[in-house]
Amino acid sequence: MRSPPSTRVLDAEVEGEAPFARVTVPGAVLPFFGTRGMQSMVPGSTAATASGSFAVEFRVTDVDARHEPPAAQGVEMLEPPTTQPWGRRSVWLRDPDGDIVNLYQEV
Repeated sequence: MRSPPSTRVLDAEVEGEAPFARVTVPGAVLPFFGTRGMQSMVPGSTAATASGSFAVEFRVTDVDARHEPPAAQGVEMLEPPTTQPWGRRSVWLRDPDGDIVNLYQEV
C-alpha cells in the first residue's frame, strides 16, 4: 500500500503500514486499508471499486498555502485554488492511489 492520501499535503501523522494505516489530523483519525488487505479479510469486497472511486475532503485554514507544497512535490493538481459560488475555496488533488482529495476553506 502506498502512503495514505494527503499525508504530505496535510503534514499528518501516519501510524501503521501495509495493509492498514491510520492518518491523524487535528480533530480526526482516518483509517486506510489497502485493497489486498481488504480482499484477504472480505473476499470480493473490492471487485466493483476502481481508482478514483471516492473523494475525501479536508477543511483547512488556508487553501492557497496548502496548494503550493503539493504542487512543488509533483502531486497531480486536478483544479487549482478556486472560489466556488456556494462559498468555499477549494483545491482538488489526486492522491497516489488515484483517488480525489479536496482541500477547502469557507470564505
